[in-house]
Amino acid sequence: MALHVRGTVLPDGEVRDLWLVGDRVTFEPVAGAETISDGGFVVPGLVDAHCHLGIAAGGRPIESLDQARELAHTDRDAGVLALRDAGSPFPYPELDDETGIPRLVRAGRHVAPVRRYLRDIGIEVAAEDVAATVTAQAKAGTGWVKLVGDWIDRSVGDLAPAWDAATMAAAVEAAHAAGARAAVHTFSEEGVEIMVRAGVDSVEHGTGLSLDLIEEMGRRGTALVPTMINIRTFGTIADQARPRFAGYADHLIALRDRFPSVVRAAYEAGVPIYVGTDAGGGIRHGLVAEEMLILHEAGLPAAAVLAAASWRARAWLGLPGLVEGGLADLVVYPEDPRRTLAVTRHPRRIVLRGQVIR
Repeated sequence: MALHVRGTVLPDGEVRDLWLVGDRVTFEPVAGAETISDGGFVVPGLVDAHCHLGIAAGGRPIESLDQARELAHTDRDAGVLALRDAGSPFPYPELDDETGIPRLVRAGRHVAPVRRYLRDIGIEVAAEDVAATVTAQAKAGTGWVKLVGDWIDRSVGDLAPAWDAATMAAAVEAAHAAGARAAVHTFSEEGVEIMVRAGVDSVEHGTGLSLDLIEEMGRRGTALVPTMINIRTFGTIADQARPRFAGYADHLIALRDRFPSVVRAAYEAGVPIYVGTDAGGGIRHGLVAEEMLILHEAGLPAAAVLAAASWRARAWLGLPGLVEGGLADLVVYPEDPRRTLAVTRHPRRIVLRGQVIR
């Protein structure tokens, strides 16, 4: 049966009628359609642009499709109707088109340096094998490859690039040659500079960004997914590391404390910013509204944050919004989330793939 929704449709901000026929939106009236929402603000389904369905609480790989499905449902019930999985040690392509699962855009496994990343999460490879591994992981994902650009190097007691600059540039080239976009995990100043200048498509976290590099990202159109809710955990990580790696601990704290100003500068420079929580492992799923509020606290206007979590993020991932023939994914809020961003914590109606979730 066709569904009917009426409300203020964003981003245009006009009161409109939408009809949902199967998994598509139309503005043409459909006789006999069931009205499921009348009033409020209608938003294209939210996006968590950096999460990990393949990593369970505690940082271990999941062991079954049911676990991935449960995590996806947690996000869906918060109004997140599209997910970019930024690296999974557990493959779950069977869920790509499953009813009730948010739209999935997946990287393969993280491509990481040997014995310098989270145990059992990435494929750990020496420099000479990085490009070939990236090519293989491009086939395992659906348009993205995830690179680990830096991590702690215990021999120096601080963050350091994963490989030499030439290897990291070759990794980006290999991803592009395979038809994939490259996302890079990076915390350090050196690691993020190497990867931005190598032409990476998105910087994940990016705590080490300088003002000069932000300007370069703006010129290139390189995206930033700040995962600010995760960066707030740096204090705990630093406390655990301090007995052995005091310099690393101090570095993390400094990166954390300056990060809100970094993100604000990136926004002001026109860097495309998208909302991602880094859910999986240490961060619970379903917290996209909290990430949005932290971005707002950092100085981004509420309307810009909403766009970064909804229609702009969907366009970035190739997912049509609430346009003629677009995908039937929407969330209804009782108040205007462009002005009262906290309302995103409490969606009134959620529709995914043309099916009412609640």
